[in-house]
Amino acid sequence: MITYNELYDALRKERYSEQLQPIPKSFIKEVAAYLKDKKEIVDKENDDFSDTIAKTKKQFENSIAIFRELMLRRKKKILELAFVAAETGISKRDFENMLAVEKESFDGIMKCLAKSDKEVAKMLKGAEENKKSKNKMVVFIKDTEEFLDLEGNKLGPFKKGDAVNISEEIANILIVDKKAESVEED
Repeated sequence: MITYNELYDALRKERYSEQLQPIPKSFIKEVAAYLKDKKEIVDKENDDFSDTIAKTKKQFENSIAIFRELMLRRKKKILELAFVAAETGISKRDFENMLAVEKESFDGIMKCLAKSDKEVAKMLKGAEENKKSKNKMVVFIKDTEEFLDLEGNKLGPFKKGDAVNISEEIANILIVDKKAESVEED
């Protein structure tokens, strides 16, 4: 079973190192057993003024705080590792120092980052395609008064022979109404 000093030592090592520090694979179970023992001692004794009870209670509270800080620091390092791995494609560094639950988190984060990168790439590709096909060049074959586009913006007035690059939807309406003709692009 783990001791208070070993728990504190694990935090100290994690705090002062950039790399994820190795901890036993059964670390969380050992901490759980340690905290359970301390909790039972604190709950069992009725003498709140006893020095050993006060010391045990304080050690119990500190142990919880130490464990939380230790896990928080490890999470931050895992997030940094996942970010670096997503950007560089290299994900082996410090992998052997992760607990099983941390490896699962790391893999999940990597999958989310990869999915996000794919979505961004897809959106960028889609934006380029939409930009290309969104506008259409037309030449007016009749004088046309001012009108509103689909977003409520004023367009025109246009004279016969004016060439305009406008949204494809508006261009198609003008072509159907025989007010403009499409200009074929090479």
